[in-house]
Amino acid sequence: MDTQCGLKMTAKRKRVSSMLPEHHEVFNRMLEDPVIKRFLAWDKELRVSDKYLLFMVIAYFSRAGLFSWQYQRIHFFLALYIACDMEEDHQAPKQSIFPFLYGESSTQRPLFHRLHFQLMKSMHWNLRVSPEECEEIQAYNPQLWVWNRDRTLLPGSPGTRET
Repeated sequence: MDTQCGLKMTAKRKRVSSMLPEHHEVFNRMLEDPVIKRFLAWDKELRVSDKYLLFMVIAYFSRAGLFSWQYQRIHFFLALYIACDMEEDHQAPKQSIFPFLYGESSTQRPLFHRLHFQLMKSMHWNLRVSPEECEEIQAYNPQLWVWNRDRTLLPGSPGTRET
């Protein structure tokens, strides 16, 4: 844009959300899945499923490009695994996903890792989720019960995480 003084100004563009209502609906549907419910209930210390990591699950659903009806339980756990890869210093807690998906059998892990790679590739390796995107995700349904899963509010929490 030109101004009267001949100085150029740039107009700020409002970022268009890539999070569609369908992605939130898929996420909410997944929260009703008995295996996912059991997993979330098990993770009392929120080492694998605090609200920030769950925000990332919705963001990854939005980036993956699947139709909402295509998402299955495995996609929830794949997205959560990737979120842990991106955000957590300790990688061991994410291994707790496998018993919930496969029981004690480890025969399916190679398939999980292939799907993990394919999901990251489908998102064009865009794995970072900004604090602004997290706020946008939470604002869509601010009363959703999983947004109370804040690790920083647990007794004895070592640090804080910005959202």
